[in-house]
Amino acid sequence: MDKQQRGGTILGFILGLIVGLGVALGVAVYVTKVPVPFLTKGESRNTPAAESERNRNWDPNSPLYGSTPARPAPAATPEAPAAPATTTATPAAASPTTQPPAVAADPLGDLAKAQVKAADAKAAAAAKAGAAGAGASDGFSYFVQAGAFRTQADADAQRAKLAMLGWEARISEREQNGRPVFRVRVGPFDKRGDAEQLKQKLDGAGVDAALVRVQQ
Repeated sequence: MDKQQRGGTILGFILGLIVGLGVALGVAVYVTKVPVPFLTKGESRNTPAAESERNRNWDPNSPLYGSTPARPAPAATPEAPAAPATTTATPAAASPTTQPPAVAADPLGDLAKAQVKAADAKAAAAAKAGAAGAGASDGFSYFVQAGAFRTQADADAQRAKLAMLGWEARISEREQNGRPVFRVRVGPFDKRGDAEQLKQKLDGAGVDAALVRVQQ
């Protein structure tokens, strides 16, 4: 009885050992065959970065350098943006105030100017007085005589001619050297200028005329 129990215990121990070794072997095989997730992820992340770094620094002439590696090209430093130019308006220099030049006193020049002004004033006053005198009556009456004739018929013919020209004339009879004389006159005029103007018109129309002055 005791021998059977010992034999069963040894057999169970051997079977358990075999099963344990098989499980351990299976776990070892699983671990070596299946990739670890964390390590794989880390390597997959680092591999592209390392590859891109090698490609960026790759020099096609590296075999020509021999044992001395070529110096890597310096990384291009980004240029700092240029500061905007600030233009400051400089205030215009204040122009110096120019003083008007002092006028030198010239008493002789001032006196000459005063005399010229006085002479001009006198001349203007004289011209006004002359114009007023010419326009005003001087105590005489003026006639424009268009002829003196021996017969009334000749005087009437001259009067008719003046009427056709637009002027009304009168015939006055007067005895001269014992004979009657018929005078054809236009007027009277109070102003000499009016009578002279009419005389010029008659002369232009071919009528011989004369200016006659009579005391009023």
